[in-house]
Amino acid sequence: MNHDVIIIGGSFAGLSAAMQLARARRRVLVIDAGRPRNRFAAASHGFLGQDGQSPQAIMDLGARQLLAYPTARMIGGEAISAWKTDDGFNVMLASGEALTTRRLILAVGVADDLPPVPGLAERWGVGVMHCPYCHGYEVAGRDLAVLAYDARGVHQAMMLPDWGPTTLLVHDGFTPDADQVAGLAARGVTIETTPIARLTGPAPVLAAVELVDGRVLPVAGLFVAPNTRIASPLAEQLGCAVEDGPMGPYLRVDDWKQTSIAGVFAAGDAAGPMHNATLASAAGVMAGVGAHQSLIAAAINRAVSGSPSPAAPPAAPVRAPATPAHG
Repeated sequence: MNHDVIIIGGSFAGLSAAMQLARARRRVLVIDAGRPRNRFAAASHGFLGQDGQSPQAIMDLGARQLLAYPTARMIGGEAISAWKTDDGFNVMLASGEALTTRRLILAVGVADDLPPVPGLAERWGVGVMHCPYCHGYEVAGRDLAVLAYDARGVHQAMMLPDWGPTTLLVHDGFTPDADQVAGLAARGVTIETTPIARLTGPAPVLAAVELVDGRVLPVAGLFVAPNTRIASPLAEQLGCAVEDGPMGPYLRVDDWKQTSIAGVFAAGDAAGPMHNATLASAAGVMAGVGAHQSLIAAAINRAVSGSPSPAAPPAAPVRAPATPAHG
């Protein structure tokens, strides 16, 4: 067996999981394809101790700190398949290299399916954003808008007036109901029903939204709640159960971030309905600890029963003590 744990994905969740395992002196390998969801954003905000740093700089620092531990490795590449074996899991890379591991952590993230509005995709992460908590402060006090093609847009528009004057741009046939209209009015949100023609301005910056009737609305930041999909086929190949979330499907995990497949853990945007850098990092910590606890449980079971190493831990890993770790 090459590794105790292989982690697929080297962003905030994957690196946080790997750190716990490296500090537990386990042989951990992080495989990263180099396509994090946050690659379009110039800075990460609201992340304690890292506010204003670029996501890549945070990941680079995390990787350097991780690799100071002798049992940790990172490689660039794409994991294209994974399957269960008698004593763990096999992982196949696009390069053709095959790897083996006792436990697997999926920190694969999600991909955004953006609405096909002309000028939107090239402004994603700068002029067009998904999270006011992450990016609202940087456009505060200016004209803001929400592209609403379902009730998620109404929810965003209810929040945004705390950052600036807000217009709800009704899109793709969506019509707010009477209660939603009343709530928007109470928040001072303007509702615009004329369809959008295009976004304008020196991309990736947004200057205005042009409507099909020729009107131009000055807009410094457009918020949209895109549909998301899990960014790797590995979970489906392994048979991991999914839940339906407000943005799209996500992997079902227990309190220790173990999926429905014993021995497979998951963390980050692909394993929860809420997407946030701090939440992803925290979930990665739990996944790393959960995977480590499951390895301990398996070792105890082998010692007690005298049986060979099982392919996966029991349904629930060994419970941690009341104070499992200290920062």
